[in-house]
Amino acid sequence: MARYFCTLLFAMALAICFPGAVVADPLDGRDILKFSQRPMFDTVIPPFAEHFHGHDEFSTAYGVPDALGNVTLYVGNYMADDFADEFKTPVVHLKWWGSYLDRPAGDIRQVKRFLISFEKDVPVGDPNNIFDFSHPGDPLLNQIVSLDADGVLTAGSGTFTEEEFWPVSVDGPIYEYNAELHLGKEFRQVPDTVRWLKIVALVDMVTPPVNGDIKWGWHNRDYTIHNPLASVPPGVAPGEFPDGVIGDPPIPIWHFQDDAVQGQLGVIIDPAMPNMPRVVQNELVYLPQNYEPLVDGPSIIGFHSKDLAFELYTVPEPACVTLMMVAMAAMCLVNRRRHA
Repeated sequence: MARYFCTLLFAMALAICFPGAVVADPLDGRDILKFSQRPMFDTVIPPFAEHFHGHDEFSTAYGVPDALGNVTLYVGNYMADDFADEFKTPVVHLKWWGSYLDRPAGDIRQVKRFLISFEKDVPVGDPNNIFDFSHPGDPLLNQIVSLDADGVLTAGSGTFTEEEFWPVSVDGPIYEYNAELHLGKEFRQVPDTVRWLKIVALVDMVTPPVNGDIKWGWHNRDYTIHNPLASVPPGVAPGEFPDGVIGDPPIPIWHFQDDAVQGQLGVIIDPAMPNMPRVVQNELVYLPQNYEPLVDGPSIIGFHSKDLAFELYTVPEPACVTLMMVAMAAMCLVNRRRHA
């Protein structure tokens, strides 16, 4: 009876601290999944026999050397997508997927740095204006994460890893990225509040070019997979919702809030704080994105707004950690007494 009570206590601790969350282990079991838009690969839409692997949208900025050859400015195109969940715990870890676009055979160069930017939401101003779209607004937290030297992430390191997946999209092999945000620079999220995530490869151009410069793209979401962690009405409207159906028998096309968008940006590096840049984006030039017909699914999918593939992870708050430790300690004590 005591063992049952302790097990129940531990389960209640998880439920109280993370209602609806999924325990995951991108970093030694520390992190807990709080938002998930899974990548499209090997997706079958009935009754079609074809396997759809999705595609990647260009999201790369290039370094502009100054008169002394130093790079303190990157300019290029970005992709961004909106998100919201019910948790107030901070984002400490990110996972996303992407590919190298137009990559020549034998080119093994990697992206060495990514910009990660969390930004405010600029909602639709006039719902009757078909050219009025929601888009990212003022940056809330910007940082640059660097390729991890030994490929083993540590908490708060501000580094990322890159691992090739077996599927190949229309743009080439798909890569999975895991990143730890810088210690003390976690994103403090407000529950049920729409924010935007921007992930951009930062590339120092080669002079003279060798096989051209790296072009990196962000992979799209698998719209057949529901995200149960996303906000829904009344917290956020429409939030995560079925944006129509596809196939026969029909399956929902899951979508969160509004379109992913592409735009132009500049990333300004402060030599005193090189990992905490300033981001300037062109508020007048941004373009909502749709899925690509016959690549992301049957031709009808081209009429639907796209989401990008990424996951956000958090850690328990101290009070929740204490509660779970008490529960686990009680379970251990019961086990010890049973074997005494």
